[in-house]
Amino acid sequence: KEVFGKLDQYAKPGAVLASNTSYLNIDEIAKATNRPQDVLGMHFFSPANVMKLCEIVRADKTAPDALVTAVSIARKIAKVPAVVGVCDGFVGNRMLAQRGKQAEKLLFEGALPQQVDAVVTKFGMPMGPFAMGDLAGLDIGWRSRKDRGIKSEIADALCEAGRFGQKTGKGYYKYEPGSRAALPDPEVEKLIDETLARLGRKKRVVTDD
Repeated sequence: KEVFGKLDQYAKPGAVLASNTSYLNIDEIAKATNRPQDVLGMHFFSPANVMKLCEIVRADKTAPDALVTAVSIARKIAKVPAVVGVCDGFVGNRMLAQRGKQAEKLLFEGALPQQVDAVVTKFGMPMGPFAMGDLAGLDIGWRSRKDRGIKSEIADALCEAGRFGQKTGKGYYKYEPGSRAALPDPEVEKLIDETLARLGRKKRVVTDD
C-alpha cells in the first residue's frame, strides 16, 4: 500500500499501476491510490523469463482500458494472458495449492520429497511440487501461513531451520554452489522423521502408484 501510494503521487495520470503479487488483495492495494481504475495485477510465474502464463487480475474498480493495456503488454512480450478475478491465490496458485496439500499429506504418510517429485514429473509435469517450492522460495508460503494462522509442521520446520530453497542452497533438497540441481538431503529425511515422531505419526510404505 505504501509503495502504490507513492507510485500514485509520481506516475503520470492514466499510467497503469500493476502488482506482480501472487496472493495479495488487489482491491486493497487499489484503495491506497486515487486511481483505483488504473490498478490491477500482472502476476508472472517464476522463473518469469521461462514461464508463459501471466495472470491479469481485474480488481473491483479496474477500468476496461487498463485491462486491455495489461493484456496487450503480456501478448507483446510473448506471454499468455489469463484474466482472473480477486480471490485467494487467483487461479494458478489456487490450483497448485490443492496439489501442494496432497503432496504434503504424502510426507506425513512416509513418502519423501524426491519420490513425490519423481512421480509427478514422470506423470508429465515439468517439475514436482517440492522442487517448485524450492525454486519459488519456501519463506513466501511460510509468511503467508503465519499471516493466516495456519501451521504446516514439516514445511514450517524447514523454514525455521533456515531452509528457504535454492536461494539459501537448501530447502526440501540441497544445492551445490552455482547449481540448480536438486539433490536429496538426508537432513530433510531426518527432519521429517523427527516431526512425525513428535506428532505420533507412524510411517507406511507409500508406493509410486
